[in-house]
Amino acid sequence: MLTIAVVLLLLMGIAHSYLGERYILVRLSKRDNLPKVLGSTAFTLGTLRFVWHLTTLAWGALAFLVFSAGQGSVSRDLVLTVIGFAALGSAAFPLYFTRGKHLSWLVFVVVGVLVLASRGGP
Repeated sequence: MLTIAVVLLLLMGIAHSYLGERYILVRLSKRDNLPKVLGSTAFTLGTLRFVWHLTTLAWGALAFLVFSAGQGSVSRDLVLTVIGFAALGSAAFPLYFTRGKHLSWLVFVVVGVLVLASRGGP
């Protein structure tokens, strides 16, 4: 059952990113009435893109934890490692899609570093 759940999470994440990009985000980018944040619609669209694709990364991390639970190998350190790297991976999205203008990347980096540094402790 957990294997099916893992496959569904991964497929849903991939489908969400692909279909959202193809049928929603591309069409939104062609509109001329998007709000201008920080002086242009590029920031608005970049923010929409990174938030959209961030879901896929989160579902991938969740799928990995579900898979690990099915193998009986979920430890505190594994959970913290997955969350830490998911946070660091999440930082890449606003850095890329908004060229660092959306400052959430800073929070994701700090969270990732703090969570990864806390492994192996009490």
